[in-house]
Amino acid sequence: MNPFQKNESKETFFSPVSTEEVPPPPPSLLKKPPPKICGSNYPLSIVFIVVNEFCERFSYYGMKAVLTLYFLYFLHWNEDTSTSVYHAFSSLCYFTPILGAAIADSWLGKFKTIMYLSLVYVLGHVIKSLGALPILGGHMVHTVLSLGGLSLIALGTGGIKPCVAAFGGDQFEKTHEEERSRYFSVFYLSINAGSLISTFVTPMLRGDVQCFGEDCYALAFGVPGLLMLIALVVFAMGSKMYKKTPPEGNIVTQVIKCIWFALSNRFKNRSGDIPKRQHWLDWAAEKYPKQLIMDVKALTRILFLYIPLPMFWALLEQQGSRWTLQATRMDRNLGFIVLQPDQMQVLNPLLVLIFIPLFDLVIYPLVSKCGINLSSLRKMAVGMILACLAFAVVAVVETRINAMAPPQPGSQEIFLQVLNLADDEVKVTVVGDDNNSLLPESIKSFQKMPQYSKLHLKTKSQDFHFHLKYHNLSVYTEHSVEEKKWYSLIIREDGESVSSMMVKDEENITTNGMTAVRFLNTLHKEVSINLGTDISLNVAEDYDVSAYRTVQIGEYPAVHCKTDDDDFSLNLGLLNFGTAYLFVITNSTHQGPHAWKTEDIPANKISIAWQLPQYVLVTAGEVMFSVTGLEFSYSQAPSSMKSVLQAAWLLTIGVGNFIVLTVAQFSDLVQWVEFTLFSCLLLLVCLIFSIMSYYYVPLKPEDIQEPAAKKIPHIQENTMNLETKNTKL
Repeated sequence: MNPFQKNESKETFFSPVSTEEVPPPPPSLLKKPPPKICGSNYPLSIVFIVVNEFCERFSYYGMKAVLTLYFLYFLHWNEDTSTSVYHAFSSLCYFTPILGAAIADSWLGKFKTIMYLSLVYVLGHVIKSLGALPILGGHMVHTVLSLGGLSLIALGTGGIKPCVAAFGGDQFEKTHEEERSRYFSVFYLSINAGSLISTFVTPMLRGDVQCFGEDCYALAFGVPGLLMLIALVVFAMGSKMYKKTPPEGNIVTQVIKCIWFALSNRFKNRSGDIPKRQHWLDWAAEKYPKQLIMDVKALTRILFLYIPLPMFWALLEQQGSRWTLQATRMDRNLGFIVLQPDQMQVLNPLLVLIFIPLFDLVIYPLVSKCGINLSSLRKMAVGMILACLAFAVVAVVETRINAMAPPQPGSQEIFLQVLNLADDEVKVTVVGDDNNSLLPESIKSFQKMPQYSKLHLKTKSQDFHFHLKYHNLSVYTEHSVEEKKWYSLIIREDGESVSSMMVKDEENITTNGMTAVRFLNTLHKEVSINLGTDISLNVAEDYDVSAYRTVQIGEYPAVHCKTDDDDFSLNLGLLNFGTAYLFVITNSTHQGPHAWKTEDIPANKISIAWQLPQYVLVTAGEVMFSVTGLEFSYSQAPSSMKSVLQAAWLLTIGVGNFIVLTVAQFSDLVQWVEFTLFSCLLLLVCLIFSIMSYYYVPLKPEDIQEPAAKKIPHIQENTMNLETKNTKL
């Protein structure tokens, strides 16, 4: 019997090992090394992982880029609801990584977690794309499919987020630290590349391609879904090359259990007779090892600094919601290119790629040479201030846009325009209202009105009596109106006299930056109008007015029209951004039917280029805040707590999105006031964070880990001292 047999147990720390050389195992037992890239130390398997990450990030950011406008224009939600659901989805995407990490570390392992949740991810994209097909059901079906698809996408993208990067790091040998570091650089470059390309391409698929007579959201969601399917296939192709480490337990769970036990144990022993302990986490010493408790202590110091951080993310995350909605109300023609409103988001990943080396190689060294000690916490505070300035700029731009936009009718008010389609001028007067004229002068035939006129009501709905003076005739007409509405009073010939008709314009006459047209047909025949691929409408005879239809901007020199017995073309001219047009089809010349053009809403005058300063400021703030914050956190925490820090960092982003959701849904503020509120709140939070940072004492590297001597287990007194240089332990 082996004399050491009885000492082999779970309590044994050392076992005697021969000092002689151990013969190597036979070649058949040696594990074949994984294939490398061109003879280097880089495993071939990381190629599949990097390509997978590029396709997945293209899928996520591409889908997310067009999401707000999908809510607004396809599901016809208002701006506040669209913003709220957008940020609810974003928040869920940053809460689910906790679940993904727990599944990977405690149950399935990283490889299986990525595979299974990627299938959920692809299924979510399929359902989301089906929800964007106009021919598939009604509004309720589209809403259910969209929310169901987004929930699955949030589970998929959040679940694999903490696994993919770490799984790539597992492929390297411990002796190849330099190669692993370069791999992570390439990995994060693939993230930015996927984001950069997708946020430029998918808005083009949405706006420049027409399907079913409107913007092609199904294609804009379908292409990212296809990229996610490619990501899954590529990742599965490398299955046999991967080094798959088994689940080792989730450190986040251990930390939560340790904190909970310390709190509950302290509560149970709150009697004054029990001696106090130096730190509240010391109450976990009865169950958890000292090293874990010390690591959690270091962790809680950093998590305390995380408390103000969500407010920064609340501002940064609005680039895809409020800033995109602002872009819809601006002139997107830059001369050399016409941008979609959701394409402005491409500035963020583009500027990130520019600013990171610029700050590291130029700005930070210059500041250091000026004698300014710009510590990590100070950089984060400056990043907050830059985000405050960005939202101050956003508020100023919003006020400029509001000044150019047509006013909205208030309580007991209506907006009215008069269109004189008779052959001579007409004087219009409101009877019983001090005989005030809508215009000081008579309205000439086919005169273009400069703007809508505001009329005040005595109640929420009222009958207006109009006096029309035409030649030597006086005509009295009566029309009912309701408050907060837009109306067009159309005057037309009626034999030797004139008559009028009141047309209620759409509930929201503002076009949200889109080009809208409607037609009034004065002919005695129904007219069918073809405005392009899958865009056609019919206007009945004798002064029927069509509803507004959104169209692409550009020149329309020959729009094909037809009646029962005739085909003709209408020259609509240039249709500009954010303009609502009325075209009156008439046949008053010998050249056949033609269109008289007038603007219900004038074109946008504020260029989308005015959003550039706010993107520059907020991206500079992101580089100083986000990159520096992660670097500082990692330098101040034990290595065993880095995954917990990553989870906490993602949670702060999720909480920031929840803040935006709450404000958008319940604040009911004017938009520029909301932007100002966020700027002031972050400024206040920055002040609090600066005070917290002032009293924070950074830990030195040697203070983070216990000395090696403290890590050696205590040996019983009867254990002999061991010479480590001659004995293998």
